[in-house]
Amino acid sequence: MFLELRHKVGLHRMTGRVAECPIDEMNRPRGARDAQLRIPPTEPEVATLFTGWGGELATCRKFTPTARNHTASKLMSQVGLRVSEACKLDLADIKWDLGRFGKLHVRHGKGPRGSGPRERMVPLINGADGTLRWFIEDVWGQFDDDHTRPGAPLFPSERKNADGSSRRVGDDALRGGLKEAAKAHLPGWGERLTPHVLRHFCASQLYENGLDLLAIRGGFGTFLDRYDDAIRPRPADPGRGRLDRRDRAGREAAGRADPMRWNLRLTAANKGIWKASELQRSLAEHGLVISAGKMSRLWSAQPVSLKLEDLDVICVVLGCEIGDLLIPEPDKVRRPGEETGQQTAAASGPAPAVVPRRRDGRSLPPM
Repeated sequence: MFLELRHKVGLHRMTGRVAECPIDEMNRPRGARDAQLRIPPTEPEVATLFTGWGGELATCRKFTPTARNHTASKLMSQVGLRVSEACKLDLADIKWDLGRFGKLHVRHGKGPRGSGPRERMVPLINGADGTLRWFIEDVWGQFDDDHTRPGAPLFPSERKNADGSSRRVGDDALRGGLKEAAKAHLPGWGERLTPHVLRHFCASQLYENGLDLLAIRGGFGTFLDRYDDAIRPRPADPGRGRLDRRDRAGREAAGRADPMRWNLRLTAANKGIWKASELQRSLAEHGLVISAGKMSRLWSAQPVSLKLEDLDVICVVLGCEIGDLLIPEPDKVRRPGEETGQQTAAASGPAPAVVPRRRDGRSLPPM
């Protein structure tokens, strides 16, 4: 039935045969639900939705709940969270010191066949780390709650408990926010764009990047860890398997030194480009099409790898030299016989915590 709904035309073109379910309606099992066709929106459509929704934050009537709904929905499209799982997350469930980008500890995940909640760790890939950092640092503190309180929710509600602490947001609020944003910025989808469709979008993006369909069906937990390693392989450890290998802190300190600083955002600002979406459109006009996730990393973080031909296009669009984008930092290069105390302390210590700030005003999310 799935082949008939989703791939009937393609199979007919390939084989000349029409795919039809061999079981007619009279002989199907009683109580079996009809299959539903869920084709998620394309990557440009999702980018259009969140770009328009993010720009709306500058003029909307209520900034904090709109920013919360935007962040939760974007997180569903980036790492495949369910809406019920997002509502039950705590601030303490974000483990910034795990993995390359940090991980989410989903404590109330859905178990198969009603077997109860299942825990899993979800890496913050596809720019989800930048999205959460912006929300926690610039938005969370405006809900007027104490981030040191045990059990403080990641996505608070405007309603308060009897002791003055914030309640958790309900799934109806997140669904309603996504529905209104889809009507405004992606009218072609209207009410069809639900949190579950965003989860399907995340799965389709993982599949297009090489993750097996059975792995996706099995869950977004352990398989996302493998996907994290696949898209950004870690450098080989020269001391692996040797008895005289260095301690882990020394190895990580040596691998974290970046002798070049990526200066794209400041260079673009000097040319009058203030948004990642503007630069993304200019690059596309010159033949360089970049996905929203990769553009977000180029704009707000240090890129892991970059092709030389892509670097040439960026220089042409911004009218700059390579030296304007890549600024050398020789002080960060570790020389033979030297031991950098700051690097060793940074490697041995915990990762810097992302703490909500007490602030007013509005800021726009990372693109």
